[in-house]
Amino acid sequence: MTRTRRLLVDPIRCDAHGLCAELLPEMVQLDDWGYPIVSDQAVPAHLLGHARRAVAACPTLALLFAEAEVAQPARSRR
Repeated sequence: MTRTRRLLVDPIRCDAHGLCAELLPEMVQLDDWGYPIVSDQAVPAHLLGHARRAVAACPTLALLFAEAEVAQPARSRR
């Protein structure tokens, strides 16, 4: 099993400051009202530092990491 990290937004806490989209535009877009739409993909290793900064910078603590375990596909024997 492999651990992956995804970003989640708590819509109740979010006040649409937009810092997450400024710090991590590769994974966060803003809707017409300024609320974040986060990618449902796992955070790539090369963006983990930027993602951590975006999570830490959220003024309402609405952006967070979710860890998930992903099963590795079975290798076929030949």
